[in-house]
Amino acid sequence: MREQAPMASVVRGAPAVPPRHIGAGIGALVGTGALHVALVLFALLQLFPLVWVFVYSLQGSGDLFGNDLLRLPDDPQWNNYARAWTDGKVVRYGLNSIIVVTASTAASTFLSFCMGYAIARMRWRWKPVALGAIAMGMVVPIHATLLPNFMWFGLFGLIDTRVGLIIPYVAFTLSFNTLIYAGHFRNLPASLEEAALLDGASWPRILWSIVAPLAAPATVTVAVMTFLTNWNEFIMANTYLASDDLRTLPFSIIRFQGQYSADYAVQFACMTIVALPALALYLFFSKHIMAGATAGAVKE
Repeated sequence: MREQAPMASVVRGAPAVPPRHIGAGIGALVGTGALHVALVLFALLQLFPLVWVFVYSLQGSGDLFGNDLLRLPDDPQWNNYARAWTDGKVVRYGLNSIIVVTASTAASTFLSFCMGYAIARMRWRWKPVALGAIAMGMVVPIHATLLPNFMWFGLFGLIDTRVGLIIPYVAFTLSFNTLIYAGHFRNLPASLEEAALLDGASWPRILWSIVAPLAAPATVTVAVMTFLTNWNEFIMANTYLASDDLRTLPFSIIRFQGQYSADYAVQFACMTIVALPALALYLFFSKHIMAGATAGAVKE
């Protein structure tokens, strides 16, 4: 009886998979799985403080000091949010925050747009010096400027005014926003602007009709990040503002802090209320923020 040929000799032309390729595929799969697990754990670590604050905002102030790190209350105290809304003056302080943050965000976005375009497109003698000064602005700590700014603002009558708060808000976000715009503009083709210039368009027309639409991803990133930064700011507002009518939303939290005691549950409710608009804004524009932040990272 004739012996049957092995399968390897029957199927000719089919390349055998080397063992090292199989090992590399398994290693890549394990690495991808480990990366996903690490990212999930990192996301949970980032979400845990938000969940923790919300859970403890539903408890009584006397229930916070226990052994349980995260425990849902048997009787949720939803009235903590009512107290935070009324006694924390959320409406008044929130309106002040909207006015100050919107004005500072618009000013910082506009100025950084112009500065980023000048850095990326124009040729002028002192551009390296200006770029170095812009980069240095990112390493200046806020605390080092509080006393000098307070003295200058007092000299010009800007203490306890919204303008006195808008100016430092714009100044401390201008460097980062300018670098975001400059990186984005370097990745845009200059041929469109040159063609418009040859057709007789003015520079304001070119910036408004051609450059600004192309820079929309960077604009969204700059505007949202500036809004979030200024929305949560407290130390400069606490230094430059004295009138209760001008205070911003973070002041709602310290209204429940006394000299010897604090209503922690209501404070957590205030924190939740303050964080909700910023969180919703970030989640809504998250894809645009990532697109704008990485748009100038790779030169095509």
